[in-house]
Amino acid sequence: MSKAISIFDTTLRDGTQGEGVSLSADDKLKIAKKLDDLGAHYIEGGIPGSNTKDIEFFKRVKELNLNAKVVAFGSTRRKGSVASGDANLQRILESGAHAATLVGKSWDFHVHTALQTTLEENLSMIYDSIAYLKQKGMEVIFDAEHFFDGFKHNPEYAQAVLTKAHEAGADWLVMCDTNGGTMPHEVHEIVSTLYRGLPLAQLGIHTHNDCELAVANTLSAVQAGARQVQGTMNGYGERCGNANLASIIPNLQLKLGYECVSEDSMKQLTNVARYVSEIANVNMPINQPYVGNAAFAHKGGIHVSAILRDSRTYEHIVPELVGNKQRVLVSELAGQSNIVSKAQELGLEFDPSSENSRQIIEKIKDLEHQGYQFEGADASLELLIREANGDMKELFTFESFKMLVEKTAGKSVVSEAFVKLNVGGNSVYTAAEGNGPVNALDNAVRKALVQYFPSLGNMHLSDYKVRVLDEKDATAAKVRVLIESKNTENTWNTVGVSENVIEASWEALVHSFRYALLQENIQDEPSIVSIAAHGLNNH
Repeated sequence: MSKAISIFDTTLRDGTQGEGVSLSADDKLKIAKKLDDLGAHYIEGGIPGSNTKDIEFFKRVKELNLNAKVVAFGSTRRKGSVASGDANLQRILESGAHAATLVGKSWDFHVHTALQTTLEENLSMIYDSIAYLKQKGMEVIFDAEHFFDGFKHNPEYAQAVLTKAHEAGADWLVMCDTNGGTMPHEVHEIVSTLYRGLPLAQLGIHTHNDCELAVANTLSAVQAGARQVQGTMNGYGERCGNANLASIIPNLQLKLGYECVSEDSMKQLTNVARYVSEIANVNMPINQPYVGNAAFAHKGGIHVSAILRDSRTYEHIVPELVGNKQRVLVSELAGQSNIVSKAQELGLEFDPSSENSRQIIEKIKDLEHQGYQFEGADASLELLIREANGDMKELFTFESFKMLVEKTAGKSVVSEAFVKLNVGGNSVYTAAEGNGPVNALDNAVRKALVQYFPSLGNMHLSDYKVRVLDEKDATAAKVRVLIESKNTENTWNTVGVSENVIEASWEALVHSFRYALLQENIQDEPSIVSIAAHGLNNH
């Protein structure tokens, strides 16, 4: 049995049916290029003619010259009609796609209830539609909708549907767990039965995640004989989502020995998954297997001590195989090993037996007791370690800031910030407006600093989160602010804590600017006066 697996990505079609997922034609083209770079064999672009975005996609995707086959999606002909006169099938032909996915009913309940036709007519609809597209020279993938439910209720008819599709010339017969309720052992048994019954057919699997078994069911189907896997990047899809290709691909290739993508392409998996997340504007779960930010993160001191000796003690694969990396989190659970590991990661000399090391551990514990959290604020943590190690030169001093927030009847709220800094011995006073207090502060600080450090013009605040730490204190509660910032190359996170949300935001904001300057190695320039900044040292 061949070990080669065909990867069929339907992020651009089935994935967009997920709540909160909306992709423009430009978004779809960007993702298609990224999926092609990963090595997907089929990329399903959408339903030709159904909306302007999909029409534009199929028109422009030809310019990308993808290696993958671009697939158009549609259903079988309508009941009581002929395939040559079906508008849906004509749009598929006109799309210019390399292949077509045709979905047809395989559950007798759906044939009677949804289509309201006979079982014989449904078989004719499937045969006629596939045969027509094959006559026109297209590759055809037949998706047997609700196949597993249909098989469990009427196995003879479900098998008859696949047999008819095979007789019509379908290149792939794909069994769909459309409601996502089938168990892995059932999938294995049913696919095995079909594999024996249709020995010359190429079988595929398409699962949904309603029982959180889409990946497991896909693996079961492959082990039973399926050779095409359909899914979406990050598991996007209707209801609970589709099978997640970011987990399926490494599970099949790294764990089970199947051939999905090249070794070099596998190393791009994390980058592709996160890229798709950014384009779709959907936050990736931090603990997503293989590609999540915490997939290879270690927090407990005992764990860290062990992985420093050999990463295999607490990691099931080498993270770099999928383009991810090991991370050591520093927190109140941390021991000396975490600090040493983090310092090594930063390229700092750090003596684990020194008093300095113990002081940093105690300081981190004290700060986290106050409400700081460094797992999600690596930039603030790096600043802290560098300061303790005497490796930081501060480039500006905070003197004061004032905020003005004005609301006039019938008009939007106006926020204005007034900031006074000392930069290289020069007192700088700036004012700026923003769409909120934090944005106004951000604009004012940037305005003050960019004339001295032009590289800050490429930096921007990309995310802002506020967490109330003790709700019983109501409006007097302490809050933690996490800020994510970006420039053209990197993303970093900083933290601030205070009873005042503006002060907490200011602290996280200042750390962000300090870290941006650190990345540019500006602190090493002798022409800049070294001065102290407001920050974690004040706590």
